[in-house]
Amino acid sequence: MINKWVHHMYQFECGLFLTLNRRFDRAKLNWFFRFITHIGGARITIGATAMLIIFLNMPYQLWAMQSGISLVLSHLVVVLFKKLYPRNRPYLSVIDARVVDNPLRDYSFPSGHTTAIFSIITPYVLHMPLLSLLLYPLAVCVGLSRIFLGLHYPSDVFVGCIVGSLFGFLVVFFY
Repeated sequence: MINKWVHHMYQFECGLFLTLNRRFDRAKLNWFFRFITHIGGARITIGATAMLIIFLNMPYQLWAMQSGISLVLSHLVVVLFKKLYPRNRPYLSVIDARVVDNPLRDYSFPSGHTTAIFSIITPYVLHMPLLSLLLYPLAVCVGLSRIFLGLHYPSDVFVGCIVGSLFGFLVVFFY
């Protein structure tokens, strides 16, 4: 019974994955998602957070520090999850999946890019909710880019969103 349910959920997820991934050949979408995905990458998230910590004044510097702590803690959870739940990336498992050149080879669950972007934006959104109008669409686009580029399943992105947001919230709450 459980195996049947898991199989149906996997089939549903593969369908969602392919719905977005099949648009890979559209040049403008491909360019956009290849660009936006880097905003959730290590260079941008770490670099931008470090720059904001260095150059901002209080209280914004505090927000940037909370963002950085959230990023570090959430990344530790991502590393742990990838070891505990090794899941192949969809381009290795889903027939007809399209993928970028030189794709990542590590495990896909959860999405580190999605976790990173949500972990760094959450403190800012909690302190200044109006920023959510700009930051959440950006973060969602980073998550969608990971599916579009063939690197993550929708559940990888969803869990990354939850983990990143949770750590952003916890750091603000306890800091």
